[in-house]
Amino acid sequence: MDKVYDLIVIGAGPGGLAAGLYAARASMDVLILEKAKTGGQIVITDEVANYPGSIEDATGPTLVARMVEQCKEFGAKIESDEIVSMDLDSDIKILNSNNNTYKAKSVIVATGASPRKLNAPGEKELTGKGVSYCATCDGAFFEDMEIIVIGGGDTAIEEAMFLTKFARKVYIAYRKGEEYLRAAKSIKERAFRNKKIEFMFNTVVEEVKGDGILESVVFKNTQTNELFEKVADEEDGTMGLFIFVGYIPQTDIFKGKLDMDDSGYIIGDEDMKTNIEGVFVAGDCRSKKIRQVVTATSDGAIASIMAEKYVDAKFEA
Repeated sequence: MDKVYDLIVIGAGPGGLAAGLYAARASMDVLILEKAKTGGQIVITDEVANYPGSIEDATGPTLVARMVEQCKEFGAKIESDEIVSMDLDSDIKILNSNNNTYKAKSVIVATGASPRKLNAPGEKELTGKGVSYCATCDGAFFEDMEIIVIGGGDTAIEEAMFLTKFARKVYIAYRKGEEYLRAAKSIKERAFRNKKIEFMFNTVVEEVKGDGILESVVFKNTQTNELFEKVADEEDGTMGLFIFVGYIPQTDIFKGKLDMDDSGYIIGDEDMKTNIEGVFVAGDCRSKKIRQVVTATSDGAIASIMAEKYVDAKFEA
């Protein structure tokens, strides 16, 4: 393929789409490549009420549809393809799929990250119907209900405390004993003092049950192997199950090429620049503390603007 794009964006989640929009608005010749479903994680979210300007019909799919429409309106191309190898060190970046070769003056990596699943029976079917991986996104839907949080790290305990703003009771289920709780001491102490929180140690999820909506969770005590079930109150109709057992960054293909932190997230500075000139990072695959739609789109906008500046300086001078 002889065509050389000004910019190729790998990933069509909110970060990648924002990058594509800004690049197209700047009259860059931009291609967005997505190996799976356009929109990333947000397309499985029923409501995105915390994204600025998304009050009306604020579902994940409708928000993504508007982003895609904007990108295309300003000339960005979006194609379905999976990059399997690359040469990023040359001035012209080479990206290879199984069937195509793409060339670009600059690249933005926006491949995202996926919540680590429990893989319990019923979990997949009830995701978005009581099962969630984002307290900020979904906590408000469980006003005055019971919520179960799975996990024992800093994120799980902090998110559980956040969820007490909405729930009347939050249970934290952790697979090991109290002495093995991984959260920082200061975070644990705050949680133990919170009257709305109750810990369930040596406890794992065996099954998630419900007919179209989460109705109960079956647990197993890891010491006794005893099974027990927590059932939603009849008055509530449902309960919340929030799973915080880590994320998996979709960055394996870039290992050994781009600098990453210990968890596999790509390191980028405040300008989204990576260790390779002309390669930028945006969205949930970037090493950072907050992963939300709004932070992903911010990353994408910054990365695109910096890519434009890079291309102008490198190739137009």
